[in-house]
Amino acid sequence: MQQNTKEIAEFWQKLQSTIEQVLDSKSEQQFDAELLLGDYRDILQRIDENLTFHFEADEEGPIEMIFGCDGYPESINSVLNVVDAAPQVSGLTFKAFNHRYDPVPNSINVAGEMCEMSDYWFALQKNERKLHLTIYMPFVPEVLETDPRVEGVMIFLDALIGEYELMTKIWALDWAELPADPIDYALKPMAELRVFFDELKIGVDPIGITFH
Repeated sequence: MQQNTKEIAEFWQKLQSTIEQVLDSKSEQQFDAELLLGDYRDILQRIDENLTFHFEADEEGPIEMIFGCDGYPESINSVLNVVDAAPQVSGLTFKAFNHRYDPVPNSINVAGEMCEMSDYWFALQKNERKLHLTIYMPFVPEVLETDPRVEGVMIFLDALIGEYELMTKIWALDWAELPADPIDYALKPMAELRVFFDELKIGVDPIGITFH
């Protein structure tokens, strides 16, 4: 923990001394200071190999720097420790995890592929105080990590229920082939997930997420 404290301090010192260069490199929604961004990632991964960050900006208000841990619940404390140590930086706010979005986007461009929320359905079950979520999609890939649609679904899930609750309330997340008529199988469109999740999450043990 002492080593982490030292590296967390190193990260924030590096960011404070260089963040103006990063912000000045902003072009539309992208930042072009790749060397500095790479330095940030290197220091964060010395703290915890699962730590990630990204920037979000709208036309009004400060730019948000959002920290996450790629869905690994064992790294939640690392995210919180980094954000808790954040200094005050003009024009920039720091947040732990992706929060729910309103309105939720209907489509997302991931690596040049458009992911439409309407293509995905779900089943959410509560068994012994544990939530089991199954996502149904056309043509489930053999390797989930290589399919941009899977990344798109994870972005939808963050927007619908929030990254923190996704990690701490969903016991298991499965992927299955979408049947020809999902209504016959009592599946629900992904757009309805937030309502069902909020109804079922009460009393759920905060176990975390497991991929199958």
